[in-house]
Amino acid sequence: MGESITRKIISAHLVEGEMTPGCEIALRIDQTLTQDATGTMAYLEFAAMGIPSIRSELAVSYIDHNTLQAGFENADDHRFLRSAAARFGAHLSRAGNGICHQVHLERFGAPGKTLLGSDSHTPTCGGLGMLAIGAGGLDVAAAMAGYPFYLQMPKVVNIRLHGQLPPWVTAKDVILEILRRLTVKGGLGKVLEYSGEGVSHLSVPERATITNMGAELGATSSIFPSDGATKRFLASQARVDAFRELMPDADAVYDEVIDVDLAQLEPLIALPHMPDNVVRIADAAGKRVDQVFIGSCTNSSYSDLVRAAAILKGHTVHPDVSLVIAPGSRQVFHALALSGALADLIAAGARILESACGPCVGVGQAPTSGGVSLRTCNRNFEGRSGTGDAGVYLVSCEAAAAAALTGKITDPRDLGEPIAVQAPERFLVDDSMIIPPPVQREHIQLVMGPNIKPFPAASPLPDEIMGEVLLRLGDNVTTDHIMPAGAKILPLRSNIPAISMHAFERVDPSFAQRALAAGGGIIVGGANYGQGSSREHAAIAPLYLGVRAVLAKSFARIHMQNLVNFGLLPLVFARDEDYDHIQAGDRLAIGQIREQLAYGVLSVRNITRDTVYPVTHGLSKRQIEIVLAGGLLNYVRRQTP
Repeated sequence: MGESITRKIISAHLVEGEMTPGCEIALRIDQTLTQDATGTMAYLEFAAMGIPSIRSELAVSYIDHNTLQAGFENADDHRFLRSAAARFGAHLSRAGNGICHQVHLERFGAPGKTLLGSDSHTPTCGGLGMLAIGAGGLDVAAAMAGYPFYLQMPKVVNIRLHGQLPPWVTAKDVILEILRRLTVKGGLGKVLEYSGEGVSHLSVPERATITNMGAELGATSSIFPSDGATKRFLASQARVDAFRELMPDADAVYDEVIDVDLAQLEPLIALPHMPDNVVRIADAAGKRVDQVFIGSCTNSSYSDLVRAAAILKGHTVHPDVSLVIAPGSRQVFHALALSGALADLIAAGARILESACGPCVGVGQAPTSGGVSLRTCNRNFEGRSGTGDAGVYLVSCEAAAAAALTGKITDPRDLGEPIAVQAPERFLVDDSMIIPPPVQREHIQLVMGPNIKPFPAASPLPDEIMGEVLLRLGDNVTTDHIMPAGAKILPLRSNIPAISMHAFERVDPSFAQRALAAGGGIIVGGANYGQGSSREHAAIAPLYLGVRAVLAKSFARIHMQNLVNFGLLPLVFARDEDYDHIQAGDRLAIGQIREQLAYGVLSVRNITRDTVYPVTHGLSKRQIEIVLAGGLLNYVRRQTP
């Protein structure tokens, strides 16, 4: 029986466990990446482990999220990250060098390798044939320390691409179509592996757009074969030595198969406020647009932006539209300048931003109140843009450029003859903004500014949890709901006491104060609780406020592991209807936790309503030990000689 690409890579990196879907496995991690919104905490956690040097094959620390320096906080974090990279042995990609996923694709990604990143969009590098997985910062810190990464063995879903994309239909439309079919919960516990003759018609940047937004499906990862297109891309980066062919066996067996006829696809658009709220762009055409943003880790490659420039060339942005563009990397920025495309963008009236995440995470360029913003990003959660009542729509670069010219949502096919662009055979390679670690590091000290607070100590999980239901939430609660990003809050990522005061503020501005006054409590959520970002602050902040348990119908993968990593108990309703019987303000009690965790089914008593609910946990023996210890850091300290 033949093997898939996914199972081949897992088999080659398997440290523990059996490759049976649902069973816990442990993987050796070759490469790690962090970014500054998660990396400061990850390196504080690494330092707290007491391990002197990074043990993974490669570690890269990127500065790409918190680049707006309205105060000293972000600059201090950057200085700390520079000192931590030098002290522990990581490469540092400086502010201005680009978005972590775009730069890693260009300069470090390699077929057949494993990559663990403290960012949910780490699977972008699956476009190169890597098994790239997003995780919380503490899991990445453990991987840098040489520990394997534990996860449930995923199912492998084969998405077979047939035919070729029609004119004006793009890779963004491919992943929007898959989101339309599967929803934001459809990838849970799965790796999406792409195959079929349609793959040969997609470049690596196009493949990376698709694997990037696999995160929006909740997928563990997404991966493409490593083939001739991969070799050409690596050659363009002067890294052809990193190439290895990686294909599924001809008789490979998959857990599921989904067929997509590329020739039948149309330009698509995700309406507010979820990436799976997808319709044909023709059905949304005509709606007035206030802002267009072209960029983010999803669509900021040279090919993406040069196509937008070709559409805009010789025209002027509509007077009612603000067009902002952020190249994904300094290399892309430079290539646009050399080709003349940058001049075309400027002449059209585009506002050029630095090579960073920027508007995608609410750092600058918030839309007008009640405004409509078309973006080439991967997420359009309510309030994420920085404007609470704005409507954010997700589209391709072509559709974004068309709207910038017309002032309304426009089917790009209405622009006429399709454009044709060619990526350079060789990009100008300049790694001067990537600082390698020094050979001698023992004398280097960590530099911590006043906003960087020590990693908070965690206590073991008590054998009884009793508290008020502080919030009762619905389905698909995102980490943006739990712990918002944005220019005002992101600078507090290294200051847990301060950032905790913003927990759930988009849901209930009084939450933090209520939680403190109540001495903590319990959160109740619906299905897919914690989808979205890998930000572990969505677990740390509730913990700091006294929350020790979350009850939900189901959890997103990364957030559930983050809860475990910080000693919060994630529990799943055995009967969905029990969720309906609990209300905010009810007082719940969970007793004999250690005994019940070992049994597998726990009882939650609703003291207010004199009712008992059975709940499960789905945790492995190792995860139970972690949560009982008060989190992964305490657990690792016990394991470290």
